[in-house]
Amino acid sequence: METAILSFENPVFLAYVIAASIMLLKLTLQPWMTVYRMMKIRGGFRSPEDAKKSPLNPQPEPGQLAPNEYVERSRRMNLNDLENIPAFLVAGLVFVLTEPPLLLAHVLFWGFVLSRAAHFFAYVTAQLHDVRATLWTLSSISVVTMVVYTLIHAITL
Repeated sequence: METAILSFENPVFLAYVIAASIMLLKLTLQPWMTVYRMMKIRGGFRSPEDAKKSPLNPQPEPGQLAPNEYVERSRRMNLNDLENIPAFLVAGLVFVLTEPPLLLAHVLFWGFVLSRAAHFFAYVTAQLHDVRATLWTLSSISVVTMVVYTLIHAITL
């Protein structure tokens, strides 16, 4: 009996679902890090109304709207995720439809997840751009490989 491609019985789809879920958690939790940092330093706010007296800001201070590197680093990390993770989610799903070899799928899915995790740690610890760029490149290669593999598969049908 043949297993449906988009079924949890398909090990390639299962690997994709796990990797995609981890990346979706990363994507949705990163803004919470930004909020935590803003609340911790009581600054780095963006909108004028954020610096007004409220239950969450009982003693507003001048400068709360000024950029703060501690907060801005988290915002940049979130933007980087928004630039990279959606492409993985789409590329990975259409890649699953090609019924690739399980080993290739694992290498590409987990290569992306691990390189993005390493990129997070490199960014949060303010490593050199070269380190972050190398880790970004590894994750990008995973996505590009999935897209090219899928395109070749589709063209040769």
